[in-house]
Amino acid sequence: MKIEVRSVPPRAAWALEQAGVHPLLARLYAARGVATQDDLDDGLARLLPPSGLLGASDAARLLADAVAAGQRICIVADYDCDGATACAVGLRGLQLLGATDVHYLVPDRVVDGYGLTPPIAERVAATGAQVLVTVDNGIASVAGVARARELGLKVLVTDHHLPGDQLPAADVIVNPNQPGCGFESKSLAGVGVMFYVLMALRAELRARGAWGNAQQPKLDVLLPLVALGTVADVVKLDANNRRLVAQGLRRIRAGQLPAGMIALFSVAARAYPKATTFDFGFALGPRINAAGRLADMTLGIELLRTDDPARADELARQLDAINRERREIEGGMREQAMHIAEGLWDEAEAAPSALAVFDPDFHEGVVGIVAARLKDKLHRPTFVFAASAAPGHEHELKGSGRSIPGFHLRDALDLVAKRHPGVLLKFGGHAMAAGCTIAEDHFETFDAALQQVAAEWLDEATLTRRIETDGPLPPEYRRADVVDTLHQAVWGQGFAPPVFSEEVEVLSQRLVGEKHLALKLRHQGQPVDGIWFGHTEPLPARAHLAFRLETDEWQGVRRVRLLVEGAA
Repeated sequence: MKIEVRSVPPRAAWALEQAGVHPLLARLYAARGVATQDDLDDGLARLLPPSGLLGASDAARLLADAVAAGQRICIVADYDCDGATACAVGLRGLQLLGATDVHYLVPDRVVDGYGLTPPIAERVAATGAQVLVTVDNGIASVAGVARARELGLKVLVTDHHLPGDQLPAADVIVNPNQPGCGFESKSLAGVGVMFYVLMALRAELRARGAWGNAQQPKLDVLLPLVALGTVADVVKLDANNRRLVAQGLRRIRAGQLPAGMIALFSVAARAYPKATTFDFGFALGPRINAAGRLADMTLGIELLRTDDPARADELARQLDAINRERREIEGGMREQAMHIAEGLWDEAEAAPSALAVFDPDFHEGVVGIVAARLKDKLHRPTFVFAASAAPGHEHELKGSGRSIPGFHLRDALDLVAKRHPGVLLKFGGHAMAAGCTIAEDHFETFDAALQQVAAEWLDEATLTRRIETDGPLPPEYRRADVVDTLHQAVWGQGFAPPVFSEEVEVLSQRLVGEKHLALKLRHQGQPVDGIWFGHTEPLPARAHLAFRLETDEWQGVRRVRLLVEGAA
């Protein structure tokens, strides 16, 4: 492992501090590319305009016509948190803007698989819908869109995933990553794309005189859901996404959030007046995702669309129970997957450049999480496969992959598909996360092909785990109020939360829970507690640590402790 320190442009840090930014935050922001106070302006007026998003205006006209004609609109969602929040935003937003007949359908992960398939198009048509809107999917659904059009449906695809070689023949496509789209933020989540379509629709309806002299509906009530889906989907938090998240957090902390989100904060034992991006990523998001992994994402969507606190509380408790079950399944799978992975090479050998793991007992709903855990542990692009439980597909494997910087996972799958035609039955995704389906008989071929691509693309430097840090923590900032200030900021993918690094003295250490290392440290001459989760190897008397900051409370006193991320 290599600990690296981000460079801090001194002029930018000085300018931010002079503009009134907290000195520590000024240093952190400057190291992440923020040059001026203006860059930190998260006002709604600073959002990129919908007019720059290719297809948004056409989508607005299509939906405005549907609203005016009282047509039935059906949203086809995805079964993760981004898809669920995008669906809830679509349902709530369309109703705010005058649609009176809006429904949704969410595929079953096991039975239907991913995206708009021909059978799903037929189910939508059977509901009497005239307009089909995809959220967080559809850009790869060539056959499903074709079938929907055959059945007479108008089709609007809203998605953010990378397109394949062929675009679906939808009436309109809104996707910042489609060819020809010059939208500056390519990192919108699916929920962000849907929110932008709604903003364009409101502008179109306003131009048509929908509200006369009356005040137009406010879409900012949807921002808490947009913030949740954006962070939970781990998209890059560029300036535009940070503004969306900051605006959502502001409303959540002020109590302006849907009943379902209040209930989720409650079951997760988190306080929404102090909401942070960490709550989205590690408390709310996983509970919603659990429904799509083990049960039916209808639970998650119903939670996010209800305004009934009692109903929200009931659904949140169900999701919490499903999430506990997910953690149990994941724990067993992770141990087994690690055992299989570590058996792929001898102690005298280096680990292969990429890993593919399969066991007949794996649950397909949890393969993505387990792949992420293995990738984090071994720092290798990793795919984990489970046998498909879909009727008629018993001899297929469904895999989910997670990658490391420097290895574009979807491009790797594309190369495997070109070199070995027929091995990949389906695939798609992003640079850092992707999925695929293969025949069970082709697992070894896939494994060898993936390793071949990894051997060509990755070198020793790329395969060395690196932790980017913000260098030493000045001791005067090791205070609970400073930790609170840091946590209130918007952090996430592409705008990493603060991690500090320096040499500390290890005063004592002991195992807790058999798998965590509890530490007593001396930092800058002062004692401080530390914890290294999931680590059991003892540290030397002096160690160069990378760590985050958190607070805990003991006998009514809040104290700062260091969460160790790694040691050099």
